[in-house]
Amino acid sequence: MSEWLSRDEALDRLKVRAQTLYAYVSRGRIAMRPDGADPRRSQYRADDIAALATRRARGRSPSAIAESAIAWGEPSIVTAISTVSHGRLIYRGQDATALCEQATLEDTAAVLWDLPEPPAFETRSPDETLADGRGSAFARLAVLAGQGRPSLGRGAASLHADAAQAVGVLAGAVGASTKPEPVHRRLARGWGADAGGAEAIRRALVLLADHELNASTFAARVAASTGAPLAACLLAGLAALSGPRHGGAGEAVMRLAEDAARHGADATIGRWLDHDRPLPGFGHPLYPEGDPRAAVLLSAIEIDDTLSSLRDAGLAATGARPNIDFALAALTRGLSLPPDAPFRLFALGRSVGWAAHAVEQITSGSLIRPRGRYAGSLP
Repeated sequence: MSEWLSRDEALDRLKVRAQTLYAYVSRGRIAMRPDGADPRRSQYRADDIAALATRRARGRSPSAIAESAIAWGEPSIVTAISTVSHGRLIYRGQDATALCEQATLEDTAAVLWDLPEPPAFETRSPDETLADGRGSAFARLAVLAGQGRPSLGRGAASLHADAAQAVGVLAGAVGASTKPEPVHRRLARGWGADAGGAEAIRRALVLLADHELNASTFAARVAASTGAPLAACLLAGLAALSGPRHGGAGEAVMRLAEDAARHGADATIGRWLDHDRPLPGFGHPLYPEGDPRAAVLLSAIEIDDTLSSLRDAGLAATGARPNIDFALAALTRGLSLPPDAPFRLFALGRSVGWAAHAVEQITSGSLIRPRGRYAGSLP
């Protein structure tokens, strides 16, 4: 039987910070379970920690350092757009949770794109052959990407114009109406939400707009570094976002809530953890004290009984607080939005950040092209 260690014991053996330990858990390199004596605390598998400590003791060659930087490593790309610092999400010097109190997604784009005035995200009449949602988002962005001009050698103003067009196309694809008003109101109108719902959607979009160098943003920057059209850069970001370990996590919380409604929160979470899988909707390696985006969004919406019990059971079982994916599921259930609304909101909000990073990468003039560490045979 495997030995299990407390958090302090795990940190002492690894000689790392708590954030690094949480990152190892999120990547599946260290198994975690609730402490039987105190469910608010977690325990960590000693065998995993010993194996990891052994690998760390073998030395840190330049190739090993570069490889480790790919997953929750040290910053590897210089950016002035956003960062997470001391548990706070910062957009160009502004706290994102404070910004979401009044700002629209257009206002947030002006901040992230470093513009004097907010851009307009115009949406044309939708293609009636495509239903709103994930498939439509991919299809409409792909058409625009195929028609787009290469971005290499163009000025920021021209690139921002392309970006605004692409965000507008994406807004229509996920359900926004064509009326000339802020995109959160158009989205609420398309989804049949009232004024209060529109305000909650506005907050969510602002909080999702950027999150430093996450997987989808990195994908968008790689595409941008080749000189791809702006719409193609957003399409690259959308492709990366679609995975269950990124933008698909909110829908996983929705399924978790459906199971909890049938079988109870404790039983549902127990079965999930028995399969040794990270619990969707809880915890974040960059926010060991809790995701501030989730806290501010949950404070503005009503949480139903099922999600309330799931939140309490998840905290008791893992010691982790709800993250933004949990909050998106709560918003979706509270407003009776389409089941895939967490992904739609994530895609639309984050598209503004993808565009900001794409323009920053293009204007830097550098190509992102790492080397692979070959592990195969040679002739």
